[in-house]
Amino acid sequence: MAMANRQQHQPSHGITKQAQVVVVMVPFPAQGHLNQLLQLSRLILSHNIQVRYVGAATHNRQAKQRVHGWDPDAAANIHFHDVEIPPFRCPPPNPNAKIKFPSQLQPAFNASSHLTEPVSMLLRALSRKARKVIVIHDSLMASVIQEARLLPNVVSYIFHSVSAFAVSLYAWEQQGKIIEENELFPRDIPSLEGCFTAEFADFVSCQYNNYQKFNSGCVYNTCKLVEGGYMDFLEKETLKEGNKHWALGPFNPVTIPERSKKKKFCLDWLDKKARNSVIYVSFGTTTALDDEQIKELAIGLRESKRNFVWVLRDADKGDVFSGEERSAELPEGYEDSVDGIGLVIGVVVKEWELRDEVVTSKIVESAVKKLMASTEGDEMRRRAAEMGESVRGSVAEGGVSRMEMESFIAHITS
Repeated sequence: MAMANRQQHQPSHGITKQAQVVVVMVPFPAQGHLNQLLQLSRLILSHNIQVRYVGAATHNRQAKQRVHGWDPDAAANIHFHDVEIPPFRCPPPNPNAKIKFPSQLQPAFNASSHLTEPVSMLLRALSRKARKVIVIHDSLMASVIQEARLLPNVVSYIFHSVSAFAVSLYAWEQQGKIIEENELFPRDIPSLEGCFTAEFADFVSCQYNNYQKFNSGCVYNTCKLVEGGYMDFLEKETLKEGNKHWALGPFNPVTIPERSKKKKFCLDWLDKKARNSVIYVSFGTTTALDDEQIKELAIGLRESKRNFVWVLRDADKGDVFSGEERSAELPEGYEDSVDGIGLVIGVVVKEWELRDEVVTSKIVESAVKKLMASTEGDEMRRRAAEMGESVRGSVAEGGVSRMEMESFIAHITS
């Protein structure tokens, strides 16, 4: 981070020496994917390596505007290639859809094919000037970077935005192996059936089956302290191909930056609460709940009588700057009824095996009480705190993630 800040006045455009290495990031156009590769860009930049971040103009804008946890000015050293692509449909999310996958984003996913030629042109231009061009592309953008395999000094790496566990499970099932309880896979893993639309499933199959044969390794936003067993499993699975798997996470900053002089209301509210007394409720950027589920969640949180912060938001559209967001309907007088206990600052709550059913207020209430006011919950939070401390230590000098990143940097610059 400090290194990135020190670079602030250095030129970020052009490659002046043949010996230089440049990294090209090609993210998938969904928030969790965009943000992870932007965070990785920051880390690689801190090693004095040029970083190019390529995407549709609207998605690059989204990534930059939503960055948190580090000085946004540091992004000035990342060269953003804002590609203008043809307009695409931007339907609103459907909270009543049977399949809860964010199908409203599919037109944006399909439109990413328009990046193929601009990315190819960029790689050809960079390869003529740089000693080495490193492409790190989302696993769902493999079709966009096919030019890489035709250029002798361009090397590509796949970035998997999901956990090493998820990738391991997929690899295991692809081999036709039955999931049985063992040291890696627990018993009764819920099925993914019904999680994806047919169109998205076809999109994924195309990217994985047709375009991922030419890469030099895989990058994960994980830590070996957490998923070491799965990283070892994946390494063995690709031993013949010689592909390396790199656990470079966590990408996000693990320390809290100094609070700005302009305080935010939610932080002031939190400062008045006892330590470890507030539960944070947020369900990401891609799924919307219908009004009935919002009502059940609201009542369950209130009846738990535990402090909470609830981020209430609609799911993203393919272009987050297009149109208006749906306003969720809270029960009448709800915010007054939780005054001093709950803070609503914006929804989705699903027990995985109940994903096709409305989760009742009683289930929500019981879950919150279990986590915040039970021996079992105390143990969960204790383990989470210990894991958090270990992960923070992993990025310190001599830590496993720090050494993994240094090894990766040495590898791509060799």
